[in-house]
Amino acid sequence: MLIRVFNDRASLGLAAAEHASEVIRRAIATQGYARITAATAASQREFLAALTLAQGIDWQKVEAFHLDEYAGLPLSHPGSFRGMLLSQLVEKTGIAKYHLLEGDASDLATAARKASEAIALAPIDICFLGIGENGHIAFNDPPADFETQEPYIIVNLDEACRQQQVGEAWFADISQVPTRALSMSAQQVLKAKELLAVVPDARKAEAIKNCLEGPVRPEAPASIMRRHPKATIYLDWHSASKLNLDLQAQLQRDGRAEIST
Repeated sequence: MLIRVFNDRASLGLAAAEHASEVIRRAIATQGYARITAATAASQREFLAALTLAQGIDWQKVEAFHLDEYAGLPLSHPGSFRGMLLSQLVEKTGIAKYHLLEGDASDLATAARKASEAIALAPIDICFLGIGENGHIAFNDPPADFETQEPYIIVNLDEACRQQQVGEAWFADISQVPTRALSMSAQQVLKAKELLAVVPDARKAEAIKNCLEGPVRPEAPASIMRRHPKATIYLDWHSASKLNLDLQAQLQRDGRAEIST
């Protein structure tokens, strides 16, 4: 895994967008299309804003999926991730082919199966990720299921995950946060050709430490990214602040570091 650290969210987002846009352009040039998975929410704003301004991308040749959606939440709710996907990416770029997770479907199992069938048609060229305060990727809260091969699954959300959503002001209190969600599985995340995680802010520092240090384990769901041959994680100095001193020293010296398991 390659780690890159930046001084602020703006420079982090711009660098990640340059990386992402290069991958998308290359995929279109070599195969005629690009398939991406997009993360949304507060931590992704600067990155997605910069990505939508990237030059030289034929967005009509991009097919977009997203990572997760709350069960029972309508598209109109400000906390809806499919709503964020539309406003932060689709509407700004004109992407015509996109897949929304139907979290408010009457039958969640059918909605998961529909999304799974669509994403399985061809490989994902790049998967954009965030990491939750509890270490989740998508809505795979700890201990995450590292074994299922189903692309999309129905999950139960833990209290730390639900409290984070209150902290980000999507919900007034935890009683309003759904307890279940549709989520891309950890194994489906790993099936993407490339992973790119954007993780700013001090509130993510403990999750980053658990992701990058110690064994790969379900209790630190994001640690599974270390099993991917081409994963890059973009941090700021706040989110990198709890990493071990040797790794911090290398990052201070080079602005980047590589780790492997």
